[in-house]
Amino acid sequence: MARRRTRGERLGTVCVEIAVKDDPRLLAALDSLDKQTRRPDRVLIAGSPATPEALASAATSRYPALHVELVRIPGGPVDARAESIRMLAEETTAFLDSDEVAPPDWLARLVAPVESGAVAFTGGPTRPLRKAENPIEHYYELLEASIYDDLVRQSITYLPLQNSAWRTSVLKEFGFDPLVTAEDHDLETRVIRAGLNGAFLPDAWVYHDKSNETSYVRWARKRYLYLYQMAMSIWKNDEVGHRFRERRRPVRHPLRYVEAVMKPFAFVHAWVQWSRKGTPARAP
Repeated sequence: MARRRTRGERLGTVCVEIAVKDDPRLLAALDSLDKQTRRPDRVLIAGSPATPEALASAATSRYPALHVELVRIPGGPVDARAESIRMLAEETTAFLDSDEVAPPDWLARLVAPVESGAVAFTGGPTRPLRKAENPIEHYYELLEASIYDDLVRQSITYLPLQNSAWRTSVLKEFGFDPLVTAEDHDLETRVIRAGLNGAFLPDAWVYHDKSNETSYVRWARKRYLYLYQMAMSIWKNDEVGHRFRERRRPVRHPLRYVEAVMKPFAFVHAWVQWSRKGTPARAP
């Protein structure tokens, strides 16, 4: 059932974008969008060329009440989001990951402050879809709780992109930097420095499905890549001093010690790469 308009309220157009490579959980995400009280005007799936044809066909045909459009963009999710900006026509754009499931009132809660003009962007937290069944799932559960309960409340620039809504004109103005694949931190830092603002909405949460996290090698690769990507954004935006002054509660899990060992290597790796490729960004 679509959300009704109240007197004096204007509901604009909304696009929900999902970047995906090869993830069958995409269908569960679409199923949750099909049940939203505030229905999206369009669902844009930014798919990799590696997205199986069967999955693409199911995504675009299984939910006739949703306007689902799939485009194939070379590269990974970051490339897909950067390239797809030019395809956005709605006034507000929300981002959902293929491994997330949204409760029925999610979109209505997430876009309301953006549509009212109160903020340029909003974001909400994640909750585990199921009880953790292995140490990696448990670590991610604790880590995401730490991000939203600690880091994001200290600075909105740590808000993950995966559950956020944006004024589309802001996305088009600032864009994504292809050199910095921690696109959420980089984008939010530049937007905040330009004098715009964002809001963290604890009630606009989504379920996060981490059921495929079973390999320690794959976990280590993903976490190193994340640390490297975040360090690239920190070097670019000249936030090294600020980062070292931060105080955050440690995640109480043995895997945090492995991550602590990787962090200085990722930081130096990013410094070498950024010193070759770019210069610190300045606010517009």
